[in-house]
Amino acid sequence: MSYIQFLGAAGTVTGSKHLLNTAPDDRENSGYKLLVDCGLFQGQKEWRLKNWADLPIPAREVNAVILTHAHLDHCGWIPRLCKEGFQGTVYATPATVDLCGIILPDSGYLQEEDAAFHNKQKSSKHSPALPLYTMQEAQQSLSRFRAVPFAETVELAPGLRFRFVRSAHILGAAMAEITLANSGAPRTLLFTGDIGRVRNSTIAPGKVVHSGPTEGESPDVLVMESTYGNRHHPHDDVLPEMASLINATVQRGGSIVVPAFAVERTQKFLFLLKELMEQNRIPRIPVFADSPMGIHAVQIFLKHSEEFSAGTREMIARHGSPLQWPGFHFASTAQESKRINENHYPSVIVSSNGMCMGGRIQHHLIQRLPDPRNLVLFIGYQAVGTRGRQIKEGAHEVKIFGEIVPVRAQVAALEQFSDHADVDELLEWLRTFHRTPQSTHIVHGEPDSAEALRQQIVQQLHWNVDTAKYMAKAEIS
Repeated sequence: MSYIQFLGAAGTVTGSKHLLNTAPDDRENSGYKLLVDCGLFQGQKEWRLKNWADLPIPAREVNAVILTHAHLDHCGWIPRLCKEGFQGTVYATPATVDLCGIILPDSGYLQEEDAAFHNKQKSSKHSPALPLYTMQEAQQSLSRFRAVPFAETVELAPGLRFRFVRSAHILGAAMAEITLANSGAPRTLLFTGDIGRVRNSTIAPGKVVHSGPTEGESPDVLVMESTYGNRHHPHDDVLPEMASLINATVQRGGSIVVPAFAVERTQKFLFLLKELMEQNRIPRIPVFADSPMGIHAVQIFLKHSEEFSAGTREMIARHGSPLQWPGFHFASTAQESKRINENHYPSVIVSSNGMCMGGRIQHHLIQRLPDPRNLVLFIGYQAVGTRGRQIKEGAHEVKIFGEIVPVRAQVAALEQFSDHADVDELLEWLRTFHRTPQSTHIVHGEPDSAEALRQQIVQQLHWNVDTAKYMAKAEIS
């Protein structure tokens, strides 16, 4: 019997990894084995440890991976899969392939950097501390990628094909629409990946890609995310609040530290900073984008203008490339990153990891969190168990590299930056479906968020819905 097995993003918001086995009978080995997404677990330790665990089937038996988009919680385990013996193809949209070309090697580099730091400080329980994969291993995994444009049908095996449809989450983000016809009538499965804001940029300020996922779907089986399944995004303009927070911090002599994922969220934030400076609504203080991949990320961002919203195109036409802006600095090397913390004047520091669980943001937090003049400004989702979530929820201290760091800086969040649809927007999209799915499985959400969305779909749409459990299988009838 064909089935989906939820190997990640079930009971949590990270580690997206869904195994589709097309076996037409009880002989599982006879089926085509397809992973939709192959992401890293982040957040709570119990989930992070699963990054080191084997899949329930050998990696060499996985025939292919369909990748919805280039965030680490969806793509970051691909180098490990290859390291474990995967020999198949990773299918992704052209923009996603380009982004993975910088994200995955950077992930390997940062893991090596963190392991080296732990070994130097003797702050790991393991001796020696090892990276999950290296920069070279990540680079090698890129040879497995194949770019597939939106709406182009790919035949994976007899009776199994797929195409990408837009999800409007980040550049290149897609849903995987899979048709399975290995026995009986064809069935359509839709894996949403992450779903972008349904409404336009007046409701989702700063949105980069076109608003709204592809409408009018007709899946028999729906696997959908629920990151904001119990929340409502603010609908007011983000710029006044952003300007107020920055001005107050500068007036007291502090700096603004912004944990942000290096792809898209950073570029979006930089353009809005530039807008505020050009309008004289904030002072022209130095801005540091601290990421080894920062320059390449900007170049890829500008390359894929076909996906931009009208507002983003207008900003780029006005301001050009951030790489050329006076006062904006991109740190590529560790030495350049260290020099940022030698600057004691007000500045903006945008650095990854967006949930403060790895990368160079950790060093900036060690330096800036104890000083009440500074501001830590969150512009992205903070999963349960992450350092970012602890800080955002008011922790008085956090542990970074084994060191207890007091939290005295101001902490604020701008929820308007979210690239995930909220509960109202998700329901709005579901109402565009041409027919009701036979089954809907809720994934990629904390338990309360996933359950809240399930209840809303049942109450308002009267669909057959369940919340996926980690490692559980859902038969495809």
